[in-house]
Amino acid sequence: MASFLVAVVILGIIGAAVWYIRKEKKRGVRCVGCPDGGTCSGHCSGCHSGMEN
Repeated sequence: MASFLVAVVILGIIGAAVWYIRKEKKRGVRCVGCPDGGTCSGHCSGCHSGMEN
């Protein structure tokens, strides 16, 4: 029973993270974790991925 609860909590956290990322991408934010937010060109020092959409 405890492992089931742990799995549900982990799946909930992952689901919330995916939902947040998708919501931010729909808003046009290029680097979700970047402090510059929507004005980031994708190659700023705060964004470690450097990926273009």
